Amino acid sequence: MVRRFREWSSTLLGTDGVRLLGVLLALVGCGLGFVALSDEILEQETQGFDEAVVRAMRRADDPSVPIGPVWLRGAALDVTALGGVTVLTLVTLAVCGFLALVRHFRSLLLVLGATLGGAALNSALKALFARPRPAVVPHLAEAFSTSFPSGHAMLSAIVYLTLGALLAQLTKRQWLKAYVLGVALLLTFLVGLTRVFLGVHYLTDVLGGWMAGLAWALFTALLARAAKRRSPALREEMRQGADVPEGRASSGERAG
Repeated sequence: MVRRFREWSSTLLGTDGVRLLGVLLALVGCGLGFVALSDEILEQETQGFDEAVVRAMRRADDPSVPIGPVWLRGAALDVTALGGVTVLTLVTLAVCGFLALVRHFRSLLLVLGATLGGAALNSALKALFARPRPAVVPHLAEAFSTSFPSGHAMLSAIVYLTLGALLAQLTKRQWLKAYVLGVALLLTFLVGLTRVFLGVHYLTDVLGGWMAGLAWALFTALLARAAKRRSPALREEMRQGADVPEGRASSGERAG
């Protein structure tokens, strides 16, 4: 018992333990933040603020025209598509295809589980809260489901952060890891902002989507970490990185 405690304490106090503690704290923070925000929304405490933010994105003399230069609307539509179901599905399938080619089937299952589970969670939360879309300004993009949490914000956080974390495992250089995760965070941030700019979401919808998406991504990261500790095959996949296993590569060379 004492030996196990010593092993646990040495792990927790090490670099890996500090990272694990940071992930746990971030997960708890996102969860509590989402609960607090959703409670405020249910009580309509944020409604006045939300409507003011949406109106601020439009010209005072014509609410159908967004602020900023003419090209900004088109740019916002292009960026917001990066968080749509079509683009996220294509990105996920492309990554899963790559993982299948390099025979990282366990990593493939982790990506699919994180993505499909996050999509199911988003649908359940939307049905639970059933918040109407903003009606104070005309929508500049098509919107069909309920408003809270933002599906684009939540799903882009789940997909891009999950894939970013996976890509970060393929390199040992810290600056490359930071770059990959930074790009994932930037894409998630920009997609969320465009939803407010286009008038299809309140700011609190986007904040809720970011928190729920980040929480889910962190949760799946913890599951992946636990699976990696228990599965030697998964650890070997992570160690190999993007290299094709030798047996597969040599057979391909013989076929050529």
